[in-house]
Amino acid sequence: MNRLILVALLACFALPASAAGAGGMFRQGQTHFMLEAGSGTAFNSSYTILGAGVTHYVADGLGVGLSYESWSGGGPGITKISPSVQYVFAQASAAQPFIGGFYRHATIAGLPSINSLGVRAGAYIATGSNAAIGLALVYESYQDCQAAVYSACNESYPEVSFTFGF
Repeated sequence: MNRLILVALLACFALPASAAGAGGMFRQGQTHFMLEAGSGTAFNSSYTILGAGVTHYVADGLGVGLSYESWSGGGPGITKISPSVQYVFAQASAAQPFIGGFYRHATIAGLPSINSLGVRAGAYIATGSNAAIGLALVYESYQDCQAAVYSACNESYPEVSFTFGF
C-alpha cells in the first residue's frame, strides 16, 4: 500500500502547472480549514473517524496548525488533539510538496492517555484557487508505549485530506 501511495505522489509532481495556482494558497496570512472523515482500526475494533483542523501560515509556506479527531463505533472511544507545523514548497506545478511534524495527545476511554510524535511528507494537489487535496505518508511513534496494552508503538500509514483556505 505504501508503494502505491509513493508512486501516486511521484506522478503528481510530474503534472503540468495548474491554472488554479495552488502555490498562492500557502502564502503568509492564509488560513486553512481541514475536514477529515475515514475509518481506522485500533484495539481489534473498527472505527469511524471524524475530524477538523485549522492551519495558519505565519510565513510563505510555513504553517502552524491544530486538529481534533473523534474515533467512534468501536471500543474504547478515542479522541486526539494534535498541534502541528508544516512547510509547503511552492513550485509551478499542480502538486505542491510538503513536509511536517506533529505532537499528538490521545485520550482513550478506560486506558491511560498516550502521546506521540510524528512526521508526514506528501503533496497538495490543487482542486481550485483556494482548495486542495493532500496525499501523504505518515510515520508516528508513541511515547512511553506499552506494546502489551497498545499492540504497536510505531506505525506508518497513508493519509488523504481536503483543505480549503481564505
